[in-house]
Parts: sequence; structure tokens; C-alpha cells
Amino acid sequence: MKALDGNALRTERTRNRVLAESLRLFNERGEASVTTGFIATSLGMSPGNLYYHFRNKEEIIEALFGRFAARMDVEPGPATDAASAIEDLWLYLHLMLEAIWEFRFLYRNLDDLAARNRRLRARFNALADRKHAVVVQLCDSLAACGAMRASTGEIAALAKNVLVVATYWLNFRALRGRPGAPAGADVGQGAYQVMCLVAPYLRGEARQHLDALAAMYR
Repeated sequence: MKALDGNALRTERTRNRVLAESLRLFNERGEASVTTGFIATSLGMSPGNLYYHFRNKEEIIEALFGRFAARMDVEPGPATDAASAIEDLWLYLHLMLEAIWEFRFLYRNLDDLAARNRRLRARFNALADRKHAVVVQLCDSLAACGAMRASTGEIAALAKNVLVVATYWLNFRALRGRPGAPAGADVGQGAYQVMCLVAPYLRGEARQHLDALAAMYR
């Protein structure tokens, strides 16, 4: 890999500063209320300097989505036993919710973002398809070792329900929680709520292992 020269390195650092500050502002204030001018002022740079790195706010959002997608690109390998499959699914859900919390502005205004940016909508859908496939794979591993009793159609529907709850869990907690309460501290509880969807299909040791993992969140 070719080393960056001085100018390229400074450019990369500035881009990273812009993205980090944009993420903070979008999360705190909501993406719709933050302009590129506001971002530039917050960074102490001119709007023209910001424009040199990102032509508009949509480019900033797409770059942040790329980082979010990279955080979500964690896919466990095939499990060899029921306990490993349960732990893999639990960890996978926890990591997914942590990433959603870190980039929560994307989910606060998801419908509007997807409606005005077709590329972003397509990328969201592709990401959701991959996440659905991973949950199906983990459930198939449980079924293969006799730890889950569910048909192919039930597993597909279950995986979709898992994605729905995981996607909107933090928004639900923000709505139901006390004003100012840190919803992001509840990702473990979110993983537990999602696993409750899986629990009725589990059998024997797998169900016992899930109960043991869940005890800390009850």
C-alpha cells in the first residue's frame, strides 16, 4: 500500500474531523436541523474549506453510512453446537445495536433519508438483506443440532421480526424512557428483547443456555 504524502494525509485527517463532528451533531441535534454551514462553524473552518472535502450534506451522510455499514459487517461463522449458536446470536445482536446507537441519526429520520436519497435507500436494503441472511444462518445452525424446532418459513419470518425489533428498539426506548435518559445504555436489554422472539422455538440445552444468559438483564 502506497504511503500518503503530506497533503493527502492532511486531507484525510480533515475529512475524518468533518465526519466525526458531523456524526456528533447529527446524533445530538438531528440530521435535519444541521447544515453544512453549522458543521463548518463548529469545526472552525470556512464553508469553502468544507465544500472542498464534501460538496453537500448528502455526501457527508453517505460517507457516515459507509462507516456504519463497516461496523455492521460482523458475521459469525457456522456454530458447531447449541450453546455456541446462542452466544453467537446474542453477541451479534449486541454488536448490531451498539452500531445503531453510535449512528442513531440514521434511524431517527430513516424514512426521510431513504425517500430523498435513492442510493442510500438501496444500501440500507442491501445491508438489511445481509443481516436477515445472518440471522437465518444462525437459526439454521440451531435447527441442525436439534436445539430449535422451526420450519424454513418460520425461520425466515423470525429473522424478519428480529430485524424489525432490533432496528427500532432504540427509538422505542427513547420514546418510553425518561427525558435525558441514555437510551444507548440499554443495548443489552435490547438484545434480550430480541432473543425473547427466538426463545419459544428453542429446545433443551439451548433454552437453558439462553435463560442463563438472559438472567443478567431481567
